[in-house]
Amino acid sequence: MNDMGSEYPKAAACGWNFIVLMSRQGKIRLSEFFSSYTEGEKRRILRDIAADVLPRQPKMCNIIEKGEYKFVYRRYASLYFVAGIPPQMNELIVLEQIHLFVEALDGYFNSVCELDLVFSLHKSLIILFEMFIGGMLCESNKREVLNLIVEAEELVEESAKRGEDTASQLDDGLSFQEQFQLGRKPGRRTGAAGGAGR
Repeated sequence: MNDMGSEYPKAAACGWNFIVLMSRQGKIRLSEFFSSYTEGEKRRILRDIAADVLPRQPKMCNIIEKGEYKFVYRRYASLYFVAGIPPQMNELIVLEQIHLFVEALDGYFNSVCELDLVFSLHKSLIILFEMFIGGMLCESNKREVLNLIVEAEELVEESAKRGEDTASQLDDGLSFQEQFQLGRKPGRRTGAAGGAGR
C-alpha cells in the first residue's frame, strides 16, 4: 500500500480528510486538515481547490475527483465549503454534512456571512470540532451543538476576571496562525506570572 507516486498520499480511510472554506476571490476563511499533511501538501491542496472549484459554473457538478480522493463542495453566497474525502465515501452524504455544518453556523451567527468567519474564526472552529472528530460526523443534532457552545461560553464568562477581555481567554488555545488571522498579536500572554521564564 505504498503510494509514493500518488498526488495526495495521506488520505484517511473514512471521514473527511479536510474542510476548506474559501471566498469567491480565493481567500481562505477556514481550513482544517483531519489527516496529517506537510505544509507543502497543504499549499498544493489549497491551490488545487482554487484552480478546480472556484472557476466552475453554478450548474456544474459539485464533485471533482482529484488524486486519491474527491473534492465535494457547496457554495453558499460568496463562500465555498469544500470537503476532501476518500473515493469510497458517499458524496451525497458529504453534501448533507456540509449543509448541516452551515445550518449550525447559521444557528449560532444568525445567518452566517463571510465576516462572521473572519472575526469569529475560533467560534467557527469550536462548532466544527463539536460536530466532527477526525473528519467524522459525531454530533448531527445542531441544537445540541449550539447548546454545548452556549454552555462553554457561559463557563468562560463565569471564570473571567473583572475588566479582562473574555476573547483573550478563548484565544489562549489558538495557534499563532489562528491568532494572526483574528487580527491579534500572536505570542504568549502575560498574566499573573508576569512573563517570568523558567
